[in-house]
Amino acid sequence: MKKSRTFDVVVIIMFAALALLTLYPFYNVIILSFSNTESVAKHIPYLLPFALDLTGYKTIIQDSDFINSLLVSLFVTIVGTAVNMVLSVIAAYVLSRKYLDGRNMIMSVIVFTMLFGGGLVPTYMVIKDMGLINKVWAMILPTAINTYYLIIMKNYFLGLPDGLFEAAKLDGAGEWTMLWKVAFPLSKPIMATFTLFYAVDRWNEWYNALLYINKKALSPLQIYLRDILTSLNSQLSTQAQQMMGSTQKVSTSAVQMATIVITALPIMLVYPYLQKYFVNGVMVGGIKE
Repeated sequence: MKKSRTFDVVVIIMFAALALLTLYPFYNVIILSFSNTESVAKHIPYLLPFALDLTGYKTIIQDSDFINSLLVSLFVTIVGTAVNMVLSVIAAYVLSRKYLDGRNMIMSVIVFTMLFGGGLVPTYMVIKDMGLINKVWAMILPTAINTYYLIIMKNYFLGLPDGLFEAAKLDGAGEWTMLWKVAFPLSKPIMATFTLFYAVDRWNEWYNALLYINKKALSPLQIYLRDILTSLNSQLSTQAQQMMGSTQKVSTSAVQMATIVITALPIMLVYPYLQKYFVNGVMVGGIKE
């Protein structure tokens, strides 16, 4: 019994240390975002915050490019997630119907896209021919359906009791009615889960923007963050000084870390509301009767 308790204590200490190591980078980013030039010069804010300066956040918020990028990312996330979910749910439901002719062949073609792609240049040419270059839809339509998510949704719909759909048919329900009145209400956990997955994908969108967007006005927040992290220099400090009307220069690291915090904050706020569904959704297929 004593050895068992000792083992439990050792395991708890190990996982607690691992949790601290995992959380420390986020903690460090937060305390650095509140630092200023003076505190950074005198101390190395690795463990304790030596200043509570909001200049970094004010500098970012007052930047018109940040506001514009934020609005672009919000549009891509909200509209893109809606497009993702509508198309994925409809496609998954259709492919889950056993009486669909050619269902297996269609699934084979879909799975093929997971293994082979057309390549960067042919994809760019398709996007260009569709007239999506320098259009916000270039960040939405090329990834309208995630094949992996689609397959999981299809398998979930396939596992729903056939008797429910047969009863709905006897009551005169069509396919649309069975989807939205029968299948969808029974799939709230997995719907919430993949809504979160799609929203995170859309919020973190940068690759398609890097390839297909050349206008700064259409750059999403992740591209703005990349520019801040890679090209921030003393010029920004001078600009921020003028914006804040202060004689104290803004810490470059504070502006960078503040940008990271603001960029990550929306998803961190949404996650708790979907967590109860997320836990059930990730367990789909884990328990067999």
